Amino acid sequence: MIRLIDRWIENGRIDPDVAASALAELGDAASDRQMGDWLVLNGHCTELEMLAGLGELVRAPVLEVISDASLDPDLIKQVPVDWVRNRHVLPIRQGERLCVVTDDPARSQDFEDLALLLGTEFDLALAPRAVILQAIERCYFNRRETTDSFLQTLAAEQAPAAPETRSDDLLRVADQAPVTQMVNLILLDAMKSSASDIHIEPYQNSLRVRFRVDGILYERAAPPKQMQAALISRLKVMAHLDIAEKRMPQDGAARVRVGEREVDIRVSTVPVADGERIVLRLLNRDATLLPLSDLGLSAEMTSRMQHLLCEPFGVIWVTGPTGSGKTTTLYAALRELDTRRLNVITIEDPVEYQLPTISQIGINPKIGLTFARGLRHILRQDPDVILVGETRDQETAEIVVRSSLTGHLVFSTLHTNDAVSAPIRLIDMGVESYLVAAATRAVLAQRLVRRLCPACRRETTLSESVRQQLGSRAERLQGATLWQANPAGCDQCVEGYRGRVGVFELMPVGQELAEVIRQGAALREVRRAATDMITLLDDGLEKVRDGLTSVDELERVVGWIADEDV
Repeated sequence: MIRLIDRWIENGRIDPDVAASALAELGDAASDRQMGDWLVLNGHCTELEMLAGLGELVRAPVLEVISDASLDPDLIKQVPVDWVRNRHVLPIRQGERLCVVTDDPARSQDFEDLALLLGTEFDLALAPRAVILQAIERCYFNRRETTDSFLQTLAAEQAPAAPETRSDDLLRVADQAPVTQMVNLILLDAMKSSASDIHIEPYQNSLRVRFRVDGILYERAAPPKQMQAALISRLKVMAHLDIAEKRMPQDGAARVRVGEREVDIRVSTVPVADGERIVLRLLNRDATLLPLSDLGLSAEMTSRMQHLLCEPFGVIWVTGPTGSGKTTTLYAALRELDTRRLNVITIEDPVEYQLPTISQIGINPKIGLTFARGLRHILRQDPDVILVGETRDQETAEIVVRSSLTGHLVFSTLHTNDAVSAPIRLIDMGVESYLVAAATRAVLAQRLVRRLCPACRRETTLSESVRQQLGSRAERLQGATLWQANPAGCDQCVEGYRGRVGVFELMPVGQELAEVIRQGAALREVRRAATDMITLLDDGLEKVRDGLTSVDELERVVGWIADEDV
């Protein structure tokens, strides 16, 4: 058969001297793919051009992309993921025809093995190696083997498992012990569901598994009770915890791979009456590292926040309950800063994601590195901007406030129900009211509400009871088309919701409000003085009006506040 390099010399695609150099370096025994790689590496052609040349020789088309529609998880049930990765081949469906995509048509033995395994013949197609590898990860990630099907197989085999101590790629399950397969499938199922947490709860006669999706816990298929000890041991090994310690709570971390993507997991165990309860927090980097414009802030709030980020000093507090997205907001704010000209240092518990060009410190109470102690040392590092992950006590609060008054812009979080409660909380902690008033530039309170699924949402009207509770605020929804969730959901959502969006309350602290805070006024007076504030309910009603969420969801997360209480 004529070789690629000879064909290209004949049609003038490459110079004979280039071909001579390639043959001198690689030898006459080099394959067409090796020759093509040499030409690509030395800039004589692109990978697609090289594949097009190979395709002409073997009469195979070249695919620039492999669509999800052509991926068939049923085809790869019996094919180990490592086999297709190492050989860069993947069986797909092109309409009614079966096709195997490769980046090297010379792999005849591999094609014969695959045809024998699949029990059918197939056509050949070529694609760039990176495209094939990405398609492999997508196909194996979406394969139809689920926790339910694995549990059925396990029950049929009645094979209790011993704990496996080696952590592998989650996509590899066929060659692993049953408990390792079980853990991998639970984690994969959680990632497919976009879960933020996995709860594994032991009871007297059963084991319960629940996923938190968009803030709500949903029951999932659970392993049999007899797997409890092995399952917990496996998770402890992954998180580098003491498997012999069952009487004390433990915290750890694990990192797993899904193909080329790494996922960080925070692991917490506590002893309960029937064993050890484990909660795994899945850290989704793509969902956390968002720009400020993608958080759900209104245009007015985004503009105000950008102005606040230009302040030379002061504290910007972000408040809300656990899981309300405070860390995401703080990271988004830091990414708006010019870190080339500013020295930005953070102290967090723990450092969830590493940010480029920003120095991040993780606290470690075991060695005495607390927020307060770390913050004192940060001040000796000539910072311009400081992020304190959480203000938990009087000592930390006082250092945060005093740091801002000595020429630093500081971000920190507090656990309060709304923005106006933040200065009251700080004063209750023991910080002098005049320091709180002088340091605070703004308070941003936030919640996360579920987004309505646009594919199955239904039109609705505002009930009379809700209208009465909203009072004059009900006018904000006048003339708008309101939507509610479809409880049955569809194949794109869970119970009519898909994803979440932030609801925000921004309270800038101007001179008049600062004076009220300085005088140590009560909560009602502070609320009345905060006239330039967009409240959580106001922002939520705008999102209801825009069709992003429902009235029921807003009531669940934010609740109704009567006008006379504001």
